[in-house]
Amino acid sequence: MASVSMESVSKSFGTHKVIQDVNLAIKDGEFVVFVGPSGCGKSTLLRIVAGLISASSGTVRIGGDDVTDVPAAKRGVAFVFQSYALYPHMTVARNIGFALETMGIKRDAIARKVETVARMLKVDHLLQRRPRELSGGQRQRVAIGRALVRQPDIFLFDEPLSNLDADLRMEMRMEIARLHEDLRTTMIYVTHDQSEAMTLADRIVVLNHGRVEQIGTPSELYHRPDNRFVAGFIGSPRMNFLPVKAGADDRGEGVLGPGGLWLPRVANLAAPAEIGVRPEALRIVPAGTGRFDCVLERVEDLGHEHFAYCRIAGGPIWVIRLAASPEQSLIGKDVALSFEDHSIFFFAADGERIAVPSDETDARRAIR
Repeated sequence: MASVSMESVSKSFGTHKVIQDVNLAIKDGEFVVFVGPSGCGKSTLLRIVAGLISASSGTVRIGGDDVTDVPAAKRGVAFVFQSYALYPHMTVARNIGFALETMGIKRDAIARKVETVARMLKVDHLLQRRPRELSGGQRQRVAIGRALVRQPDIFLFDEPLSNLDADLRMEMRMEIARLHEDLRTTMIYVTHDQSEAMTLADRIVVLNHGRVEQIGTPSELYHRPDNRFVAGFIGSPRMNFLPVKAGADDRGEGVLGPGGLWLPRVANLAAPAEIGVRPEALRIVPAGTGRFDCVLERVEDLGHEHFAYCRIAGGPIWVIRLAASPEQSLIGKDVALSFEDHSIFFFAADGERIAVPSDETDARRAIR
C-alpha cells in the first residue's frame, strides 16, 4: 500500500489550463473518488498520478517519494481503463497474466497467480475464451484482473463502468467495493456519476474546471457542501435552487422569493442570493398553506418512489421526491411546497454557502 500526495499540481495544454493548483493527500489504503462534470479534469489528474501525463508544475509523491518525473512503469500503479483495452487475440488467461510474462516470471508461477485472481473475480471458468466471447461485465473483470495480478501499490480506475448497463454497473460496483475491503490497497477512482462516488468512496474530491471545489466524506459533502456547485452536483435528483433577496412584507423582515416565499430572518445571516432545498425534504400541501405556491405540472412513477415537478410563478421548476404519488387530479392545479427550516441551504452571490447557527447541529444529527 502507498499514500499519494499532490502539491500545487497544475497542467496546461498550450494556453488552456486543465488542472489548476491542486493540493491533495490520500492515505494508505484509502478509496478516493474524483468526481465532476465532463471536462472538469478528473481523468487528466488521474493520468498525472499514473505518470501517463506529466504535470506542468507541482509535485506528485507516492509513499512519500517524489515521483513527478518517474516513468509510469516504475510508479507501482495499475490502471484500469474505461475501454477495457484487452488484447483481442489472447485468451483471458494470457490477458490477465501478460504483464507477468513481460517481467520474466516463470510460467507455472504466472498460472498460479492468474488462477487465484480469476477465481477472486469469478472468471476462472472463462480462462480459455477470448475477449470477443465475453460480455461487457466479464471483460471489465478481466481488465481488473490484469491490474490485480501485478499486486500494485495503487489501483487507478478511469470510469471503468461507464460502458455497462445499469444492472452490471451495480454488480461491478459491489465487486470493486469488495475488492477494496479484501485488499485494503489504495484506490483512486474517476467517475462523472455521483451515485458511484457516494457508494464507493471513503472520501470524494469534487472537481470543476480543473479546481478542487471540496474534499470530504459522502456525508460531509451531502450535508455540508461548501458552495452551490457541490450542493447541486452531490445528490440525485439535484438540489432545487431559488433566487431570493432580503426584504420585508406584511409578515415582517425576512428573505423573499418567487411564489410568495417568505422566510424568517436568521441571526448573523448575510444577504443571500439563493436558497437550496433537496427534493426529499419537500412536501406537497394545499395551495396557500406552504412556503410558496406553484403549479404541479408532472408526476413520474418509478414504482418505489415518485418525482413530482412543480413550476414556481416567476421562478424555476422544482422536483420533489415522494414515497407515494399525489392525486392525479392535482396535476395542472395550484399547490404549495412545504419544508423545514433546517433543510434550507443559503448561498451568497459568489456561490459560497452561508453558514447559519443550526448547520452544525443538524449536520451531526443527519450523519448519526
